[in-house]
Amino acid sequence: MKSSEDLAQLIELAAFAPRDRLEPLFRETSKEILVALARNPNLKERDLLRLLERKDLDGDVVRQIAERKDTALHYSVKLALARHPRTPRLVSLSILKFLYLFDLVKVCQTPAVPAHVKVVAEDMILKKVDSVPRGEKINLARRAPGSVAAGLLVNADRELALAALDNPFLLESQVLKVLSLENLAPIVIELLAQHRKWSHRYYVRLALIRNPMTPLPLVLSFIPNMAVNDLREICLDRRMPEQIRKYILAHCAERLAKKPAEKPSSD
Repeated sequence: MKSSEDLAQLIELAAFAPRDRLEPLFRETSKEILVALARNPNLKERDLLRLLERKDLDGDVVRQIAERKDTALHYSVKLALARHPRTPRLVSLSILKFLYLFDLVKVCQTPAVPAHVKVVAEDMILKKVDSVPRGEKINLARRAPGSVAAGLLVNADRELALAALDNPFLLESQVLKVLSLENLAPIVIELLAQHRKWSHRYYVRLALIRNPMTPLPLVLSFIPNMAVNDLREICLDRRMPEQIRKYILAHCAERLAKKPAEKPSSD
């Protein structure tokens, strides 16, 4: 354990010493020493990045790095701050608006980044996406967080919609939300109804049956594998075409009629 005098000397060294004397201090655990080190004017960009590689840094140390005047000059340091789990919320949010599109994706995909920061980053991606070339949009649809892929899925561009559907981060709940949208492009519904993954999900099939834009042959192919109660419930949706509703109700009645009657009680 360091004495108060030793600690004071190390803090002084960390704050003002030239770079060639700082090497041992990068392994320090003392918050006071690390705050002083983060304030040292002799640190270079690579030194700041080295500090930010430590995920155990106290929030005050991270804040000190963010407050350095030269941090604003180093894009890589700003990106590292945005991806650090201990960066104060307001600091993170102020940095996001300066990041490139695919670096925002990196922030969203960094597990340690707080959820509220990811939500803001996802919103920023969707706001920026209209201004990027089509090829980058397709690449983004494949790699971005699920909420971004869902936002791109509503596009009538076939290749873009396919890329979004193949996104490994896209959730069923997000697909169902897209299917609930009015005036959804017919190509999106067609691609969903034939997709190797999503067309086999039970609740996605229910939503497709409910959607009036789903091609009739696909609707008819889904119906036999759905629960009668679920089919009767979706028939309450008045947006469904009358022809489909009547077919489903007749199908349900036929299936119920084929059920074996319950045996009377012997009591």
